[in-house]
Amino acid sequence: MPILQKLKSFWKSLGPGLITGASDDDPSSIVVYSLAGAKFGLAALWTAVATLPFMVILQRMAGRIGLVSGKGLAGNMKKHYPAWMLIAVTTLIVSINIINIGADISGMAAAINLVIPISHLTLAILISAIIILITISVPYHFLARYLKWVAVVLFSYVAAAFLIQLDWKNIFYRAVVPQFILSREYLAMIIAIFGTTISPYLFFWQALEEAEEEKTHNHQRTKALIKNEIGSMYKDVYAGMMFSNLITFFIIILGASTFFKNGITNIGTIGEIAGMLKPLAGQYASILFIIGIIASGVLAIPVLAGSAAYALAELFGWKNGFDNGFHKAKQFHLVIVAATIIGLLIPFFGFHPVQILYYTAVIFGLASPFLIFLVIHMANNPKVMGVYTSRRHSNIIAYTLLTVMSAGAILTLIL
Repeated sequence: MPILQKLKSFWKSLGPGLITGASDDDPSSIVVYSLAGAKFGLAALWTAVATLPFMVILQRMAGRIGLVSGKGLAGNMKKHYPAWMLIAVTTLIVSINIINIGADISGMAAAINLVIPISHLTLAILISAIIILITISVPYHFLARYLKWVAVVLFSYVAAAFLIQLDWKNIFYRAVVPQFILSREYLAMIIAIFGTTISPYLFFWQALEEAEEEKTHNHQRTKALIKNEIGSMYKDVYAGMMFSNLITFFIIILGASTFFKNGITNIGTIGEIAGMLKPLAGQYASILFIIGIIASGVLAIPVLAGSAAYALAELFGWKNGFDNGFHKAKQFHLVIVAATIIGLLIPFFGFHPVQILYYTAVIFGLASPFLIFLVIHMANNPKVMGVYTSRRHSNIIAYTLLTVMSAGAILTLIL
């Protein structure tokens, strides 16, 4: 009984960190990880381990900013940074998020179409309508609870991997010993993996949700209390990021042990991914893959639309927050609606769903260095953080990631 109580208490303590980590494994990410396994086998598996400390540190920084300041990244930029920087960053994050929303809606529609013979357009419209309705009508505490349970469904990828025969000795070896392939395609894939795993919108969401959570607490903030809140937030972030990379780990394994092993390196559609899994790994693996795609989209799209809405709301000084109903925060909710509808239209301009998903990740990778630098600078700015600025070891890890991402982005552009 004590073990069950501890598990229940641990589950209850999880919040923005778990939701952020789970939303990181959206349909865009799932396609990238599947492609990585299909094209390069286990050669990219090391990224599931290597990205973890970077994710943890950056999300801790972002969460710390929101928790200490009571504002998101855009809100702090408006108060402490030049207007041009705020406008540029907000435009970038909103644009990228809308593209990602479009890619995710398309991916979900393609997955559902495999089991329900309804047109892709009809499914995409239905998905968009349901997500808009949930996002603008459900209060934050209910939304957070719903998103936490949806996150559990992503374990379907772990289950799918165990339905096939795996060489665990080789898997663990490749996870800790990087294998580099000297090609532009491999480099672009690594940038895509880093870009979709350490996505800029996650920084915005983590900071905003910590600020949102803080608003729900009716208490006097003391140094001891803030220290305890930071400690709790760190545990939440650790759990969320470890969960995210566990799913990444198994999706790459699934792609490598099915597609790559059988010489299938070019995947055209999400339908092909799920369809080809059936003869290679069995019907249940295919079904679990489809369930994972749908769950990941349901989880990620509210986060993408919400972080875009928060960024614009902080830019223009609008009332915001999921706990404020449509009439109290009309502009905030209208941005969520508009972002989802515009995202819905993107795939119908003739872009291939898998191409959109993959290149969205590459764009994230190219845009990340600038936004990573912003988070590092803000986390070390006493005007924002007071006495709670980032520590030296966190800065070293964050600047290491910034260097790696910048070098990768430059090499991708010039090669």
